Amino acid sequence: MSTENHTQLLVIGGGPGGYPAAFLAADLGLEVTIVDTNANPGGVCLYSGCIPSKALLHAAKILSESRNAKELGIDFGAPNIDIDKLRNWKEGIVKKLTIGLGQLSEQREVTLIQGKAAFIDSNTVRIEKENGTEQVFGFKNSIIATGSRPNTISDMPESARILDSTAALDLESIPKTMLLVGGGYIGLELGTAYAEFGSRIDVVEMLPRILTGADRDLVAIARKKLKTVFADIMVETKVSSMEETKNGIKVTFENKDGKASSKEYEKVLIAVGRRPNADNLGLENTKVSINDQGFINVNARRLTTDPSIYAVGDVTGHPMLAHKASHEGITAAEAITGKKTAFEPKAIPAVVFTDPEIAWCGLTEAQAKDQNIEIRIAKFPWGASGRALTLGRSDGLTKLIIDPKTERILGVAIVGANAGEMIAEGVLAIEMGAVVSDLKKCIHPHPTLSETIMESAESFFGHATHIYNPKK
Repeated sequence: MSTENHTQLLVIGGGPGGYPAAFLAADLGLEVTIVDTNANPGGVCLYSGCIPSKALLHAAKILSESRNAKELGIDFGAPNIDIDKLRNWKEGIVKKLTIGLGQLSEQREVTLIQGKAAFIDSNTVRIEKENGTEQVFGFKNSIIATGSRPNTISDMPESARILDSTAALDLESIPKTMLLVGGGYIGLELGTAYAEFGSRIDVVEMLPRILTGADRDLVAIARKKLKTVFADIMVETKVSSMEETKNGIKVTFENKDGKASSKEYEKVLIAVGRRPNADNLGLENTKVSINDQGFINVNARRLTTDPSIYAVGDVTGHPMLAHKASHEGITAAEAITGKKTAFEPKAIPAVVFTDPEIAWCGLTEAQAKDQNIEIRIAKFPWGASGRALTLGRSDGLTKLIIDPKTERILGVAIVGANAGEMIAEGVLAIEMGAVVSDLKKCIHPHPTLSETIMESAESFFGHATHIYNPKK
C-alpha cells in the first residue's frame, strides 16, 4: 500500500522500551516517528508507574523515619499531610520529566504523533489521532513497544471505590481502610505508601506467601517489617466476592480450609499482575505471532516473526521491568541499523521498593533448587554492619549465590535499606564473570552498606571480619 506519509522507523509506544529505541535509532541516522497516546514520551513507567510510585514512597519513607526517630531521642510530633500539595509535587516530577523527553525528541528530530496505531499490513499502519482524525503511515521497520496494563478480577463490581495501580497513584484521597488484593511488588509498594499516609491496610494473597519471585529468607526479613506497616497479611486466601455498600466495599474471603469471612473497606486496591497490550494492534494483518500467554514472539535481536517488525518490553514477556525494556529497545535499534547485536543478559536486576527494599539479580536460590544447580551460599547479616546500625536499619541481609567449582558469582540478593541502589554491583560482577575472590579483594568504603557485599564474599572463605563463620 502506498502512502504519502512515510518514515524509516515507526515506534508504537513511547515508554521505557520505545523512546530509548527511537532516540538511539535517530542518533544512528534514521528518520524516526513515535506514536503514543500521550503528548510526550514516558509511557506507563513515567506517567503512572515507576516514577510517581517512587515519589510517593519517598514521602512515605520520610513519615516512617520521622516516627522512628523517637528511638534516637528526636520527636517531630504528629505529621500534617497536605494531600493536595503532595499530589501536585508528584505530578510536577512527572511533568518535568515528560516535557524533558519531548524536548529530547525535538533535538533528535524524532516526530511525535499522539494517537493509537494499528497495522494495516507489515509496512503500514492506520493512526487514530487524539484530535479524532486518521492518518495512514508507511514505514520500513516498526518497533512495537506498547507495554502492559493491570489485570482485573472477574465478576468485580464497577465502582470508583475499587482502584487499580494507575488509579491509586492519582492519590485522590487517603481512605481510612483499604484492602490490597495481591501480594506482589506493585501492590505492596502502593500499599506501603497508603499505610504510611494513614490508611489501615489489609493484604490478601492467594499464594502461600507474598513476593513469590524473591527468595524466602529475603522475604522473611521484609515481611517482619511489613507486618508492622499493614494491619493484616492474609495468605492462601482468595476474594470470593465484592459488593458495593453505602460506605464502601464489602469483601468476602475464603481461606485454604474453605472458611468464609467478610469485612468492609472504604476502598479496594487490585494489584494482581499485568497483561500485555498486544491486542487491538491489527497484528492479524501482519506475520507477527503471539504465544499462549498473549506475548509477542521475538528472537534475540527482538525481531518478531515478521521481517519488518520488532517488539520490546512488557509486550514480549517477563520480567516486566522498565530497565529490561530499555535495553531491549536499544538492541532493536542496533539490529535495525545493521549492527551485530543480541539481547542476552546474564543478570536482569529486580527491585521491590518496599521498606526494607528487596533486590536480586542472576540466579536465585529458589531457581537453583528448581533447576538442580549445585551452589554455595555466602551471607552477611546487617546486624553486624556498623553502617546499618548507625542508620537504625539492621533489618537486612546480603547473599551471594556461588558456583562451588569455579567460585564464579551466579547471583546476588539483598534485603535492606537502599538495596536497589546496591544491586548494580552484583549485576556488574555477574556480567563480567567475577569470582567470589574478586568481590572479596575489591576495597569497599567504610562505613557503608556496600561493605556487606565484600563481607559476604569474605564469609565464603570463612574469615569475614565482623562475623565468626569458620569454613567447614
